[in-house]
Amino acid sequence: MYAPERQQEILRLARDGGRVDVLSLAEEFQVTAETIRRDLKALDRAGLVRRVHGGAIPVGRLDFEPDLAERESTAADEKDRVAKAALAELPTEGTMILDAGTTVARLAAALPLEASLTVVTHSLPIAARLADHPGIQLHLVGGRVRHRTRAAVDAWALRAYGEIRADVLFVAANGFSAEHGLTTPDLAEAAVKRAAVAAARRVVLLADSSKHGQEHFARFGDLSDVDLLITDSGLSPEDAAAIEHGGTEVVRA
Repeated sequence: MYAPERQQEILRLARDGGRVDVLSLAEEFQVTAETIRRDLKALDRAGLVRRVHGGAIPVGRLDFEPDLAERESTAADEKDRVAKAALAELPTEGTMILDAGTTVARLAAALPLEASLTVVTHSLPIAARLADHPGIQLHLVGGRVRHRTRAAVDAWALRAYGEIRADVLFVAANGFSAEHGLTTPDLAEAAVKRAAVAAARRVVLLADSSKHGQEHFARFGDLSDVDLLITDSGLSPEDAAAIEHGGTEVVRA
């Protein structure tokens, strides 16, 4: 296959899936990773894709947002490791905010039965998981519910987070980097995440490594707003060191 043909197919895959990654493309086309990087560079120069860490997204898709079922099944093993590591950060008989996100939902599902905590969340799936937990004092934040994420947004949710102060927030992001901060596709969800960050004394970001370097439409904070990033070993030691240089502790589970 000639390079222009391969690049056309890469562009089609990016548009169909919302993202492509270098290693998967190299395996599919039976070429080296460096060849794929050159292809992506050519497509980026042509204005057809935008390079992100480990791959590329099609131009015009910074607002791309997979549905809940697709996100649940993506990087499942990595998310499980992140959630398990996050258990070490639970406050002792304290208060915490659980943001809407599939990795955060895995943390909610993993909370031990003996845990005694006050939990605030605007995520319907997380609230459903914790409603019968014997040790959880659950507070569900209301508002307009986004169908794609089952998360409450808008004025009611913002008002609720403006009235509390929690020990720790476990927050999710669709993309994170030192350059572009914390991003998500939807402005309304970004506003609620921003309010949750302001409502917590300590902020813990739960994000698998595939989200490093990704950039989405709505920005809700700087990476320096995060006290601790818990991710998986797919984040390179060099990238982890660069993040820690900015003041954020990193755990690679």
